[in-house]
Amino acid sequence: MIRWILALFLGVFFFPGCSIVIQKRLSSDVEKISELESKLSETQKEVQIKQSELEELKKIKALLEKRLKEEIANKDVSLNLTNRGIVITLTSDILFDSGKADIKPEAYPVLDKVAYILTNKIADRNIGIEGHTDNQPIKYSGWKSNWELSLARAVNVLHYLEKKGVPPNRLTAIGYGEYKPIASNDTPEGRKKNRRVEIVILPELQKVQPDTTPIEGNNVVRGEEEELK
Repeated sequence: MIRWILALFLGVFFFPGCSIVIQKRLSSDVEKISELESKLSETQKEVQIKQSELEELKKIKALLEKRLKEEIANKDVSLNLTNRGIVITLTSDILFDSGKADIKPEAYPVLDKVAYILTNKIADRNIGIEGHTDNQPIKYSGWKSNWELSLARAVNVLHYLEKKGVPPNRLTAIGYGEYKPIASNDTPEGRKKNRRVEIVILPELQKVQPDTTPIEGNNVVRGEEEELK
């Protein structure tokens, strides 16, 4: 009997308070769940956008592979889909004479093919043009360093693409010199691979803004080109 009265006493005086606490906790948990669901929905949308962008880049790469079939077979050009976008790598040997930045006339056809895709098939993409060299020091060509040579080569490719119809506001030129090798500079074969120009078709979510990107270290953008003259 005493136990029954004690249980009744606890139920009357304590349970209502506990109910309020539980309700508050439930309300807080519901808000947290709702917030998490909202974040999950946003993440799913981002994943869908990225997947859609990846599929689009694959289509662009297929177009380039078809148009540059001969150059790829001759190993003058290579194509890669990376986290930077589609990278079109052209060996410097087909573009320039040793120590020079003027584009050789025999390189015009391959650049024309690239320009056609950039102007007619992907007119909304920004393009980064990156110049690279090997680590051999400048001796006779008159350039201060490989930085200047790599930048001049990238800028000349930029101007060629612009002349062929690619809007200048989509183009950025960068000179990396010898500091981003893709092979060892200890062998002639490795140095040949490192002497290159890369034309990068940027993903939609990583477009370059030439007017706001500063010069930093060895990265020089087209927006600052006038200051280098």
